[in-house]
Amino acid sequence: MSPSANTAPRRTALDALHRSLGATMTDFAGWDMPLRYGSERDEHNAVRTAAGLFDLSHMGEITVTGPQAAALLDHALVGNISTVGAGRARYTMICREDGGILDDLIVYRTGGAEYMVVANAGNAQIVLDALVERSAGFDAEVRDDRDAYALIAVQGPASPGIMKSVTDADLDSLKYYAGLPGTVAGVPALIARTGYTGEDGFELFVAPEHAEELWRALTEAGAPVGLVPAGLSCRDTLRLEAGMPLYGHELTTALTPFDAGLGRVVKFEKEGDFVGRAALTEAAARAESAPPRKLVGLVAEGRRVPRAGYPVVADGAVIGEVTSGAPSPTLGKPIAMAYVDAAHAEPGTAGVAVDIRGAHEPYEVVALPFYRRQK
Repeated sequence: MSPSANTAPRRTALDALHRSLGATMTDFAGWDMPLRYGSERDEHNAVRTAAGLFDLSHMGEITVTGPQAAALLDHALVGNISTVGAGRARYTMICREDGGILDDLIVYRTGGAEYMVVANAGNAQIVLDALVERSAGFDAEVRDDRDAYALIAVQGPASPGIMKSVTDADLDSLKYYAGLPGTVAGVPALIARTGYTGEDGFELFVAPEHAEELWRALTEAGAPVGLVPAGLSCRDTLRLEAGMPLYGHELTTALTPFDAGLGRVVKFEKEGDFVGRAALTEAAARAESAPPRKLVGLVAEGRRVPRAGYPVVADGAVIGEVTSGAPSPTLGKPIAMAYVDAAHAEPGTAGVAVDIRGAHEPYEVVALPFYRRQK
C-alpha cells in the first residue's frame, strides 16, 4: 500500500504494543509513531548508559537486484557502491541533477548482486521514484520492500550483551556499518551494526509478523541491565548530541553535500557518469575557493532553547541559522546545530548569539559532535 493512498497515518506492526505501554503517539512522516513512553530524558539517559529499544519500522526499504544493480546505484547515488563488500553497508546520498540533496541513505549489500537501500520515512517514495526512473537502461530491478520489513533497534553500551543473550550470530566479528543474516530470539533477521544515537547498537530487519515476538524477547533479555523502550523524542536528542544530520534540518534540496560539510560522500573517482556529477563538481570547486556556511555546534550559556530557523547573530548582524536545537540531557545545557559564516565557525569564536524571540542569547561555538562515546 502506498503511503499516499491513505491520508490516515500508517501504523507499524508494533502499534498495539506501543499503546499498551502507554506511549504518547505522534504523526511522523505519515506514520503513527511513539514519541515517548514516559520521560524522554530518562529514555535518553538509558541509551547513553544502558540500552534503549526503538521501533524504526517507518524507514523505507528498497531492494535493488540484478546483474547491473551496483552499476545502477553508482549512477543513481553519489557514492561508489561497486566497492561495498558483501555484508557491508555504506552511508551515502541521492542528489538531484542540480546537486541538491534528495535524501541521505544507508545502502546494505545483502548478497552478490542484491542491495537494500534504506531511506528516511518522509523521503521513501521520492527515493523509490528516483531509483525507478534512473534504472532505465540498466539490467536491474528496483523493488519497493517497505511492507516487507519491520525495523527494531537496540542501542546503547549494553546492547552487545543483550544481543548475545538472544542470538548465536557472530556479533564480535560484525563491524560497524556491516550486516549479517541470523536468528534473534528465534526470529530470522538481518542484523546490522548501525544506528543514529552515537552509541554502539544494532538494527534488526525482520518480517512484520515477527516484530512483536522479537520486541518482547529483547525487552525480557534487556530488563536486568536497564533497557527501556525509547521513542522518537530521545532519538532526536541522541542524534543531535552525536552531531548526526537530520533530513529537512541539516540536509535539504537547497544544499549540496559540500554545503552540508559532507562532500566526502561524493565519489568523483568512480567510473561513469552519475546524477548530479557536473553540478557537484562545481559545488566542490566553490567550496574550495569560497567556503560556504559551516555546520557547527552551539552550546548555550543560559537556559533558553534554540529551535530550527532561529537566526544566529554576531555584532548585530545575522551570520547563520539554527537547523536543530534541544536541551541536552548529557551536557545539561541547551545545544544546537547551525550553519554559520566561515568567519564565525571556529570553536571558541567570541560574540556569537542566537536570536530567541528578540533576545540575543549568548552561545559558545564548538566542534561537532557534542558527545563521543568511549570506545
